Amino acid sequence: MKWEVRVAYKRGVQDPEGETTLEALRMLGFKGVKRVSTAKLFVIEGECTREEVERMCRRLLANPVSQDYEIRRLAP
Repeated sequence: MKWEVRVAYKRGVQDPEGETTLEALRMLGFKGVKRVSTAKLFVIEGECTREEVERMCRRLLANPVSQDYEIRRLAP
């Protein structure tokens, strides 16, 4: 089984890397960019159920106070 987990800051939570990237893009002349946000992508392979991946997210991969996560099962 192969799972993809995307972890990103919740709306309204400061994202320093995204803000720095936005500033850099604007300095490079990309004036139309309104917002940049960052996310981590984890690909988990093994004999894991969705429920186990959920537990991984809650216990290690994401901070539930400041981050949201999405889980997607990938094609074999």
